[in-house]
Amino acid sequence: MRARTYSTDTSDAEWVLLEPLIPAPKPGGRPARIARREIMDAIFYVKRGGVSWRLLPVDFPHWKTVYDYFRQWKQSGLWESINDALRAQVREAEGRNAVPTAGIVDSRSVKTSQKGGSEGTTVARKSTDENII
Repeated sequence: MRARTYSTDTSDAEWVLLEPLIPAPKPGGRPARIARREIMDAIFYVKRGGVSWRLLPVDFPHWKTVYDYFRQWKQSGLWESINDALRAQVREAEGRNAVPTAGIVDSRSVKTSQKGGSEGTTVARKSTDENII
């Protein structure tokens, strides 16, 4: 286990919130050698720092391993479920409903046109011999 040295590393308080949301290693087969917290810290380092996966410092797990976990968790919808769970926790801590009950849509969020349908498009013109150089 490496020492917490990067600003993107999870604190103990953050890890207490995240740990239950991350799937445990699957039973059977080879036991997991890398702690889930190490994988999360490496993912946060890449995403927050905007660096390539291959540029992970050597004190993190191998970049390919970290990327494989990130991709697997992305495909399974884990990141969305983590976001939903943390948002609900924050809203409840503020004394609000865990799930928002209303939304606001304004003209800057939704783009519309003045005209709709066939009137909203410009008719193409055929070129004539006068336009050919």
